[in-house]
Parts: sequence; structure tokens; C-alpha cells
Amino acid sequence: MLNIQTFDARAGGNVLYKALAHPLAGEAIERLYASTAGPVAIYDPEGIAEALLAMYPRQIDAVYVHDVSLLGQNRAGQTARALTGLPGSTAAIVLIAAFDAERTAARIRGLLPPGAQIMTLDEVRLPRDMLTQRGRYLDKLNFATNFAFFRDDGAMCTRLVSANYWSNDGAGTVRLWLRLFGEDGTPLATWEETLPDNGGGFSIDSREVRSRFGLGPFTGQLFIHAIGVSGHDVVKYALDTFASGNGASLSCTHDANAWPSDRFAGLPAPRPDETVTLWLQNSHAVAIPAGSIALDRMGAERPVPLEREVGPFATVALDAGVMLPGIAWPAQIEIRAGRHVVRPRYEVTRAGRTRIAHVNVERDNLRPDPGIPALSPLLGRGYLLPFPILDRARYRSIVQPTPMATAQTTLPVRLDIFDTAGRLAAQRFLGCLPRDHAIAVDVEDVAEGHAELVYDFRDGGEADGWLHALFRYENRQSGHEAECSFGAHIFNTAMTFRDEPQSYTGPPPGLTTRLFLKLGDPGRQSFSVLIYPASAAWHDHSATELQLHDGGGRRIAAEAIRIPCSGSVTVLPHEVFGVSTLTAAGPNGYVLVRDTTCRLFGYHGLMDDKGGFSLDHMFGF
Repeated sequence: MLNIQTFDARAGGNVLYKALAHPLAGEAIERLYASTAGPVAIYDPEGIAEALLAMYPRQIDAVYVHDVSLLGQNRAGQTARALTGLPGSTAAIVLIAAFDAERTAARIRGLLPPGAQIMTLDEVRLPRDMLTQRGRYLDKLNFATNFAFFRDDGAMCTRLVSANYWSNDGAGTVRLWLRLFGEDGTPLATWEETLPDNGGGFSIDSREVRSRFGLGPFTGQLFIHAIGVSGHDVVKYALDTFASGNGASLSCTHDANAWPSDRFAGLPAPRPDETVTLWLQNSHAVAIPAGSIALDRMGAERPVPLEREVGPFATVALDAGVMLPGIAWPAQIEIRAGRHVVRPRYEVTRAGRTRIAHVNVERDNLRPDPGIPALSPLLGRGYLLPFPILDRARYRSIVQPTPMATAQTTLPVRLDIFDTAGRLAAQRFLGCLPRDHAIAVDVEDVAEGHAELVYDFRDGGEADGWLHALFRYENRQSGHEAECSFGAHIFNTAMTFRDEPQSYTGPPPGLTTRLFLKLGDPGRQSFSVLIYPASAAWHDHSATELQLHDGGGRRIAAEAIRIPCSGSVTVLPHEVFGVSTLTAAGPNGYVLVRDTTCRLFGYHGLMDDKGGFSLDHMFGF
């Protein structure tokens, strides 16, 4: 496992990790290493050496610290020495493992061995014009970055869509620094784009990128760095993948989640007539060693390693059925990723159609919480995981609970099923499921509506609040499928528990909605399923407004809707606003789903006239 800290549940993303992982930082560190001659010692005033050498290995002769409590401890493979011993060392280079290190360098200059030279990580900083907060390098807003699975291979294309939501928090000019990596990790193109102000929408289309830079077919990843941002340090987007020439395949996935994890879960095993391809994409400028990545049947604890190296920023297609012969749906697969990759995509091929979805971070820092089975009745049903039940006459709707933390050995769960009016139609206790369960439930209790996966401890079991599931939908006529996954939250209660109900901004309770709904493109229409989940009794109806914005962020139309508590509604923008109004919004227009009275949960996608459709959860800001 790569010895780096990438994410903290309380503080969010680790800024140091993102600063070191930036592609330009990787190039600069390579140049820095190449310039060093003779013995190198590291002075590690801030505990950075471990991460630096994990991501960029090189020979180090000694590590020095000033904190006496750290003396003798292992630091990056070396026994930590006292800084006062530095003058007697043979170091030709003393590398201070810190940014903004001018004062630190001045403080130790008198401790240098004769003839030694000081270097600092300030020599690998990004250019000044790429910094949002120039006064402090390790400010999270300097590293609003993410990756996207990006493909244009002659058969499939990709289109990333989002909005300049940073302008809502007072950002001025926001621009994107973009680098496209090919399948072997080679940079294919690097460029910048300035985003529209005032919440304007934007898109990055693989066909346009390929034409602009004269590229051949590619399957790789797009690194995105937003500069000049305010508020959010994460680049959020929806990514459509569709067949070239308006073919049969169509998928939508959420943003990549910018922090690597040791494990990921929620990868479905293939059915006998399917191929499940895991797109493994190295997120770093150092190769992934052979044997560092493995697949395992969930709960089996018999991981099968990938016995090949994966180059820096390279993309590798892994056939799950080949790596784990004999495994079949509804079994689940766990990815042992060793913190080398951000949230991977997977592709399921069946009967000439493909669908692409993402796995989720499997937490290794959670333990069962005894407070959840004993939740106050003021929180009602507590944690809910809502998902749509699409029109039963046209679609099958299938749910599969997915373990999403290494300490989850049981999943005590029930389905609460509601019609669109919010009436409870059925409850189905699924049991206290073991970690290695192979259960997928076809939900056909209502003609249309939604269901909520909830904890139910009637047969015992434990819970940690990180309840996840995979949702699969099949068009009964065309055979096209879409799938997505997400986790549970406490919804729409005035009372709080831990950090729930979550808010997009500020402390809990989160009782408002601001969701992004993309529009369609030629041959495909946008749609959304909005769900009003409530853990306890809340307002009888939502007070939701659908606000249509053009690509420049200008609001050009609005429609009010009311969703019953525990109810749902399907939103078709072309019917709500009319085709001519959507045309006026332009290709980068979008609908902002806004509600100041309750927190809605939504799913969105596209549909075409061939029976193709996509679906994933919406993002908010």
C-alpha cells in the first residue's frame, strides 16, 4: 500500500497529498531529484518526508527532526536523528521537506555541514499564476482538482458537464488547467479554458478535444485543476459516455472523488452473458508495482493480485471474470487498490451494449457505532438510502446492498417502498446479511415511486452509518441497462446525530437543496427523478423550484413543483420548459433544482429513442 494520507473524514481531502500528486509537481520533483549530487539528508519539520518518498522514491542518507519525542522513530525508512547532529553529517544536499520554507531554511542555515546546499519543496511549487491563494501554498483552494475517465476510441465518446458553482461563493474569473493522459500515461494534450461567470455551465467534449489537438483514438484520463475558485475545493461533474454515431450504448457517471483509497467496493460480478471490465487508472507519477493491485470476491479474503506494473498515469483494462474465474452475479467484487487510484470506473458489456458506472470508497477508518441501533425516536427511521423505482411497465428496478467498510461484517437492512404520492406501499426485511452475501432484489411493489434501504436490527447486526447499495435498471423492451450506487444519510429532521443531516455548506442539519441537472444534446433528452426522503415527519410537501439557466448562467425560466413528503417525481425538462426554451438555454444550459425547505435527493440521466438511457445520482453545491 502506498504510505500516504489522502483523506480525513473531519478535514476533507489532504492538501499535502494533492500538492504532491499534481502532474506538474511530479515533473518538478523529477527535475529536483536529477539536480542533486552526493549524499542527501532530509530535514522533516512537518512530517512530509514519508509521503514525499512514498510517491517519489529515491535514496536518502538520513532524516533529521527537531521534535525530541520523534527521535529514534522510523521516518521514511530511516531512523529519525536529532537536528543538532546535522553539522556532523556527510550530506551534500539538505532537503527541507516543507513548503513556504524560507524561515525554516534561515533557521537551520548555521547547522549545515561544510559545503552543503539547502533545497526546499518550494522549488517544486506550481507556477504563481496557477495558485488561488498565493499567501499560503498548502491552502485547499490551491488544489481544487479531480480526474475524469476520458475516452474517444472510435466506438465510444465522453462529454463532461458542470457549472461554475464557485461563482456562487464570490469567485472571480475561474479557469481550468487540463491535461489529457493517454492509455500508456503519456500526456496527449495540455490546455486551459476560462469558465463563464455567474454560475454559467460548461462542457468538455472528447470529440472536440480530439479534433482540436489532432489526436488519434484514446482511452485515458483527464486531470482537471480549477484555478481562482472559492468555497468548494472539489471539481464536481457529470460524465456522459455514449456510442459514436448515436449507437446503442449510453451511460452517465458522477465525479471521480479526488482522493485515492486503499480499497473500493460495489463492483458487480458478471452474469454469464456479460463482461465486466475494470478501468484501472494510475493517479500518480510513479508506477504501481506488480502485485500491488488485487481483486477479491467480497468477504472471501482471497485476493488475486495483478501481476504486472502499471505505469505513471496509465490506464489498464482488467477483465474481472478472467481475474476471478467462476465468479458470477449477484456476487460482489472488492478492489484492493493500495491508494494508487481515485474512484475507478467499470464497464459492463452485454448483447452489444455497454454501461459504465463507478465503484465507491471502502472505508477503513469506521467501526460499528452502538449509537445507531439506539437512535433517538426523534430521528425517526434514521439513515435512509433512497433510490428510484422506474415505471414498472418499462423497467426492472434491482437493488443490491453493498458492504462499504472493511469492518462491516453484517448488513441488517429493510426496504421501505413508497409510491409517488409518498404512501408506504410495502416493507421488505432483507435480513441481517453477511459480508459475502449474494442477494439482489427485484423491486416491483409499486408501479412507480422509490424505495429506501434502512437499518433494521430485528435479527441483530451492527451499523456504522456508511450504508451503500448498487441500483440496476433494465429496459424491458430494448434490454439496455444502467446502474449506479450511493450511500445513506439522515434526511429532513430538525434534530441531528453526528454530522447528519448533512449540508452542502455549513454544519448540520442540511435542510435545503441545490442540485445540478444537465440538459440533453442532439438525439438524447435529459431527465431526473427527484425524491423527498424524510427520516421523521417534515413538511407535507416540498417547495421546489426548477430554475433553467443558459450557458452563461442567466436564469431564463422557472417552474414550481410540489413533491409529497416521502414521495417522488420524474422531471423531463423538455416537457416542463418546452423544446424552444431549452434550445435558447444552449448546449451548456442546465436546470438548478432549488428548495429552501427540505433536502431532496436526485438521480439524473439521458434517454434516447432507441431505448437507451443513463442514470446516476445528482451532485449539489
